[in-house]
Amino acid sequence: MNQSLAAAYVRIDALRRALEASGDGPVRIAETHISWVLLTPAIAYKLKKPVRLGFLDFRSLEQRRWACEEELRINRRFAPDLYLDLAQVHDGPQGPSFGGLGAVVDTAVRMRRFPDGALWSERVAAGTLTHSHVDSFAVGLADLHRQAPTAPPGSRFGSSAMYRTVVDGIVTAIDDWQAALPSRDSGWQGVRDWLTRQLLDLDSHWSGRLSAGHVRECHGDLHLGNVLQAGDDTTAFDALEFDPDLRWIDPLHDLAFVVMDLMAHGRRDLAFRLFNGYLEASGDYDGLPAFRFFLVARALVRAQVCVLSPARDEDQARDVSATGYLELASQLVKGRDPRLAIMHGLPGSGKTFTSQGLVEVVGAIRVRSDVERKRAFGLSALESSKKDGLTSIYDDSASQRTYARMLVVARTALEAGWPTIVDAAFLRRAERNAFADLAASLRVPFTILHCGAEPALLRQRIAMRRDKGNDASEADLEVLERLSLLSEPLDPLELELRIPCEAGNPEPPGALARRWQARR
Repeated sequence: MNQSLAAAYVRIDALRRALEASGDGPVRIAETHISWVLLTPAIAYKLKKPVRLGFLDFRSLEQRRWACEEELRINRRFAPDLYLDLAQVHDGPQGPSFGGLGAVVDTAVRMRRFPDGALWSERVAAGTLTHSHVDSFAVGLADLHRQAPTAPPGSRFGSSAMYRTVVDGIVTAIDDWQAALPSRDSGWQGVRDWLTRQLLDLDSHWSGRLSAGHVRECHGDLHLGNVLQAGDDTTAFDALEFDPDLRWIDPLHDLAFVVMDLMAHGRRDLAFRLFNGYLEASGDYDGLPAFRFFLVARALVRAQVCVLSPARDEDQARDVSATGYLELASQLVKGRDPRLAIMHGLPGSGKTFTSQGLVEVVGAIRVRSDVERKRAFGLSALESSKKDGLTSIYDDSASQRTYARMLVVARTALEAGWPTIVDAAFLRRAERNAFADLAASLRVPFTILHCGAEPALLRQRIAMRRDKGNDASEADLEVLERLSLLSEPLDPLELELRIPCEAGNPEPPGALARRWQARR
């Protein structure tokens, strides 16, 4: 341990004792590889360690003060109620303290303390992270990304050169870790080679994303331990302040961290619920070609952090290990499974419910006609088209544009290697044929998930859905009757591609997923 770091440990303990002596109550110290946090009952003081690592240098007071200023600025965008101000550490006659006399020897970010058990990492471990928490965060994060500052075209941020630097740093760190192991993980070489190929394959994609304004000042460190659940409110905090290259990124790169971390902690269902909820809220399906790369890179970054920060207590020991993150990266590299399913059925037949279950079990991408139709007219998923008198939103021209958009999204998702579900009525044979042709052109399995229900059950479900007002569909009983007359039944070839899904007797998602995945 260098002398500066050893002295800082002594100072941190002295600050803890000073806070306790001032009557703030018991003070606990939490530690990461780059920070200490002094936790009083009401306030948290976060200080940077005077260390130099491959991705930061906090050895001088000026560097630590700058990092604290940046942390306060950035995090007030994500968590304005959590981040208060900066507190100077003075070395006075009685020792170090916040405020008082003496030279300034350090700076801390002062935050409100949140209750224990509120982090998503803790919620996942306790089994108390719910669908509503995930759904709310998906919409909120998409909105924060939409409002974030945009990198100018031609910037280094989000460019191929930047990703090459990031990959070089990851490869060097994992190489060093693997070289120190008694027996190296043979899966690393495959991941390493894949990363190199991806840098070439995604070069034009990243240039296009930058030019189109899809590189923004994001959070940068959005793992489960940096998401806070306070009642119904979900808040991202502790955004990355020390390296702009790692913060000015594609929003899907930001999202990928928390999606990956949910997968690593055994909640693949919540991971893909969050992923699809974000895509529906943002409409950013064009970013899908790089999402697998982002997931793998995030898993490797987390592995690197685990190597730098060995478990110090029982709670950390139960967390995902560096090897666990590396194994996830390897699984993701090998996990391409492009296959296409379209839903088929009248309003109220359970298409969205059925497809949601498949999304979470299989790990699929879904695009919904009800959401994309409204997006084309500037409406969010739950906004009513009637409020603006948009009478043309459901005419034939709008329907053709909606199906054309979903065809583009499906192609993008399939070419990126993801199982893909298109949630629409698909009552006309021509609409179904267009997607069957897409699957044939890409040589991927094609399935029709036919959702059937008795007329009385359809009417009951539509009435219940409209009363709740929590679904993008605006179909009412009049629409149901009209579409029933327009529906063109599946032909003999389509019947061979069908998997029936009865609304009155729904099949468990896992069983339905196995039937879909068996299609080759």
